[in-house]
Amino acid sequence: MFKKTLATVALAVMATFAFAPAANAAGYVPDDLVTQEEAPVAGETTVIAFAEGAFAGNEFVDFTVTGSHEATLSVIKTAVDSTLRKQASGGAVSVNIVLHPDAFGTYTLTGVGADSGLIGIASATIVPADAGAATGDSASGLSATGYNVPVLVIWGAGGLLALGVALVLVRLSIRRQQLAK
Repeated sequence: MFKKTLATVALAVMATFAFAPAANAAGYVPDDLVTQEEAPVAGETTVIAFAEGAFAGNEFVDFTVTGSHEATLSVIKTAVDSTLRKQASGGAVSVNIVLHPDAFGTYTLTGVGADSGLIGIASATIVPADAGAATGDSASGLSATGYNVPVLVIWGAGGLLALGVALVLVRLSIRRQQLAK
């Protein structure tokens, strides 16, 4: 009887944790692979870089930027408004964003790998031109783009539900065995 209970508990634990990695691996570039030189200032250029391994090998990455005003994406001296296609080198790629002088709020840069389909998202909160650049570490201008606690709560609740169902089934099985004796 102890073996059956232990097996049921083991199955419930496996059901709780077996499917979480698949749900979290949604094809997004991890936040720690995205960096920004400094807090972006309206009217200036800021660089957002995706580290090596953010995208697949030497694939092309399509970038778009959204914000309060039109921004210009550039790689070298040529510029294309709002969209850009750049080839990643070893999965690493960086993009220059030229901000409008009246820019404000948050700008979001989205990069999508043409082959892998990986999605890299970087958000930057613009410092008004008359406020000057923010001081501090280089990561202070890049806001967090996700919040994982709700996903954890949902998976935890699902796991507890599966555990509850498993325990009810075990109790029913034990009761049937006792009635059969």
